[in-house]
Amino acid sequence: MLREGFANNAIRGGWWWWWAPPGICVALLGTGLALLNFGIDEFINPRLRNVGLSQRGARKAGISLSTTLGITPVLGRRQAPPVGATPTSGVTDAVLEIHGFSVDYGYGEEAVHAVADCNLVLRRGQVLGLAGESGSGKTTLALAALRLLRTPGVITAGEVLFHSQPNGEGPAGTIDLLSAGPEQLRAVRWSEISVVLQSALNALNPVITVGAQFDDLLRAHRPQLSGSQRWQRSGELLDMVGMNADRLRSYPHELSGGMRQRAMIAMALALEPQVMILDEPTTALDVVTQREILEELMGLRDRLGFAALFITHDLSLLVELADEIAVMYAGRLLERAPAASLFHAPRLPYTHGLLNCFPPMHGRRLPMAGIPGSPPDLRDLPSGCPFHPRCAWAMPRCRQEAPPLAPLNGSSREVACWLQTGDVPVPAELARPDPVARSSERPAAVKPGSAL
Repeated sequence: MLREGFANNAIRGGWWWWWAPPGICVALLGTGLALLNFGIDEFINPRLRNVGLSQRGARKAGISLSTTLGITPVLGRRQAPPVGATPTSGVTDAVLEIHGFSVDYGYGEEAVHAVADCNLVLRRGQVLGLAGESGSGKTTLALAALRLLRTPGVITAGEVLFHSQPNGEGPAGTIDLLSAGPEQLRAVRWSEISVVLQSALNALNPVITVGAQFDDLLRAHRPQLSGSQRWQRSGELLDMVGMNADRLRSYPHELSGGMRQRAMIAMALALEPQVMILDEPTTALDVVTQREILEELMGLRDRLGFAALFITHDLSLLVELADEIAVMYAGRLLERAPAASLFHAPRLPYTHGLLNCFPPMHGRRLPMAGIPGSPPDLRDLPSGCPFHPRCAWAMPRCRQEAPPLAPLNGSSREVACWLQTGDVPVPAELARPDPVARSSERPAAVKPGSAL
């Protein structure tokens, strides 16, 4: 009918009965197919399905959350400190403090405890390494601390304090990120705390050029800059990380993996932040490119003075970069120590296993031991120490009680292991003497991907 109607100029002649009924039928058919597609997508898409389940779980648990797009909700009503009040802190040189931090996915009985009672202190101008196997909660911890974690993530306990000393126009003083409002978080994010996300190809917008993404960033946070000034600043940032300014006109897919990662680092440095969170910035890159990017990062850190939280599952990257290393397993912090001490004298069986997962490059050949088994399911953690099913030195107490993270013999090291309480003989592998070098010194250089 539509074809005949158009052929006979039905619209021009006013013969609506030729085109209106079939047009309405076509529109209804298209709407019905679209609704059917949305229904199928919601049924089979895990992300959409989990959102619905978590919302039902929240209602079932009697929890009412008022969430804002782009801000991770916090369970329990938190009041922002009064104007002029400063949250207390016991560390003088800290720039970011995380205390008693817990994060769940879902609510009530359905909740998965992804991060449990974690404590971290990032000191100004230093690099804190966060290591652990994939799925141990490293990225969840970092994103939730900035309240960037998506639904169904929810912060259930803890405190995150950012001690800001801005170089420019950013907010100053101590800011409680878990009680901050949207405007305060917007002023802090990227301007004072920036993030280099995993997989630069997925983090960059594929349909606009790199230069347009730099322009969006500078227009949002530095509105006083003109268009030419934003373009000039973008070129300077690319030059800072060893890229040609002509690449501003390129799309992300036109860049190599290393160049995309450099572009992400340049974006993170655009506003001269006080803290950079580097979430596996060298994943899927060859060792030569890894070396180049890490050298660029450390050179920029020394020149600009920012503090860095470096997240990775590869300890060989951290032993020469970090001032301090924290080891996570199953959402818990199990060991924290200066980098040299942890590298030469681990005190935790899990850390010892991670360090021995790399094949030796020199000396006689030895069979690789690695770590037997797999990380536990966070929905069904074993009783006691979460690592005891995979630990070669597990004791009956390990299966019954979870060890707390506690200082080791009054030193700056902390470890959560019953072997280090002094009640039982410590295995020789976990009783090596600490290195004589100062804790601020890093161990001898180890190339990314090489043996330890």
